[in-house]
Amino acid sequence: MKRTVFLFLFLSGLFFYAQNQRIAYEYKYKIDSTDKDKTETELMLLDITPKGSKFYSKDYFESDSLMTTTIEKQAKSGNIDLNFSGFKFKGKIRYSVEKAYPAYSVNFFTTLGSDEYMVQDDRVQSWKILPEKEKTGNFTTQKATCTFAGRKWTAWFITDLPVQDGPYKFHGLPGLIAKIEDEGRTHTFELKGIKKLPDTYDWESKKNKKRYNPLITLNETKYKKAFNDFRSDPMKSERQMMAEGIVIDDSGKPVDPEKSRRDEEKKMKDKIKRENNPLELDLLK
Repeated sequence: MKRTVFLFLFLSGLFFYAQNQRIAYEYKYKIDSTDKDKTETELMLLDITPKGSKFYSKDYFESDSLMTTTIEKQAKSGNIDLNFSGFKFKGKIRYSVEKAYPAYSVNFFTTLGSDEYMVQDDRVQSWKILPEKEKTGNFTTQKATCTFAGRKWTAWFITDLPVQDGPYKFHGLPGLIAKIEDEGRTHTFELKGIKKLPDTYDWESKKNKKRYNPLITLNETKYKKAFNDFRSDPMKSERQMMAEGIVIDDSGKPVDPEKSRRDEEKKMKDKIKRENNPLELDLLK
């Protein structure tokens, strides 16, 4: 079945360009540079529509949608004490990337602690297209390289699918990116499947999502400062919530503020210590 889908789209580039499509990528990454043997894997989706694209984790999106539905159902029932006991988010990748066509303007959505950010990224990816070609799945792809976010990247793109898009923030090549990896091969995205979405499909930007706290909008430079401030003091926003007496556990029940602070601070600092190989390496510089 997968072979049929690939072949059909390979022969129908213009059809592909005009339709709503979902591209599945396998993302393999090493988040801890000191642990060379441990590789994480996540299935990522790139939804392409005539007006733009959205890139996100399949598992996390499904968990987030389920959580939203649960909240709405409990709210409609008149229950003000929301109960999330037993609920566990799937997926390790919590960010998403939106690109608006035809300018391919990039918005990066992520969280640092309890704060949610929309980062407007105007950096240009200057690609060098090379003559080498290879097979990726059922497609013939062409090689290209660029330096972006502190890393050297090698991409293989499909000229027969004339969409200048790809996984994460990558775009600008004359064809869909089928595979891209950094020089050290610690971050790799590889196309695993394509399917047509219904003509009625129309995703809504995450910036329009209902939220309890305001979305913080920053440019890339200011986000870099916020990122490093968070790494230095990951409990800052939580301390502010504790000062307001807002401390709950995963089930929504109140807990001892001081114990919660100590436990969470240790947990977060250990996690940050391990996350020393982010995709955007220049965030640490």
